[in-house]
Amino acid sequence: LCPSALTALQACPHCPVPLCPQICALLFASLYILCHFIITHFKKHTDFTAVHDDEDAAANRIALGLCTFTLAVALGAVLLLPFSIISNEVLLSFPHNYYIQWLNGSLIHGLWNLVFLFSNLSLVFLMPFAYFFTESEGFAGSKKGIMARVYETSVVLLLLSLLVLGMVWVASAIGMPTGHWADLGTSADLWDCYLPYLYSCLSLLGVLLLLFFTPFGLSTMFTVTGKLLVKPRLLEDLDQQLSCTRLEEAAVCHRI
Repeated sequence: LCPSALTALQACPHCPVPLCPQICALLFASLYILCHFIITHFKKHTDFTAVHDDEDAAANRIALGLCTFTLAVALGAVLLLPFSIISNEVLLSFPHNYYIQWLNGSLIHGLWNLVFLFSNLSLVFLMPFAYFFTESEGFAGSKKGIMARVYETSVVLLLLSLLVLGMVWVASAIGMPTGHWADLGTSADLWDCYLPYLYSCLSLLGVLLLLFFTPFGLSTMFTVTGKLLVKPRLLEDLDQQLSCTRLEEAAVCHRI
């Protein structure tokens, strides 16, 4: 777009960034393609491809797409803060440049909202669905196929969601005063209390797992690195090694 067209588009106070959906779509498409190449590079050769059954191959491709989507969302969440800082610095450095005015607060807020929405969706639905979908075979007596796996996965995921919501309800009831127990069944309380509380519990669980497994991962990494690298021998005494070798040679000759 030319500068006059950008000025005309940005003249409307109700839509300061008309190109926000297109920019978000382009950024997510770029992240999705990058994550697809990353997953296909690190996956084993027998995964997702060397499957003799067409049904299993289709299920693995669907799981691959869901995992790629989740990785793209996670990578977007990691890069969102640096992107916000860099865009702010660029706007402060070139405040009157028409071609970078799309890097403003409306775009950043939209990206934050999308990342928050898709991260919750991936954590609660997409990743469990991908796992249960690859493990499912359809209900006993039903016709085999992709839809049978989808039905079984949906039922298992629904039961798991009900179980998790029930656990959150019980935990909320334990920490809530007695006079407020009658308000636990309302939909507003479900939206305002259960979902943020569930998100906080999952975040706390992830932080605890990170704190618990990070020392083991670092110790394993240093152990493997120590086995692969050759230790330097700069501080060894060569005269002592030569004397030990002569003594060993003399002992072997004496035995012979």
